[in-house]
Amino acid sequence: MLSEEIMKATAKDLRFHSKELLNSVSRGEEIIITYRGKPCAKLIPYEELKNNKKKKNELFGIWKNNDIVENVDDHVRNLRKGRF
Repeated sequence: MLSEEIMKATAKDLRFHSKELLNSVSRGEEIIITYRGKPCAKLIPYEELKNNKKKKNELFGIWKNNDIVENVDDHVRNLRKGRF
């Protein structure tokens, strides 16, 4: 979005005027939601990830540099076996 000013709305506006705010977002506007005068959330248009070529078992987050675990999915499933 290349607008000069981002729209602001209060938590009360979100509660009572959600349809109007969502209409604004669907037109491409971004809205900062404030609570007690401080920014606490941002409404932005939803965009699907078009080029999601992520490998099924790609390591991520805290597992990214972990040399001990090769397959995160299998490792986590094994950890959870006793819980369910």
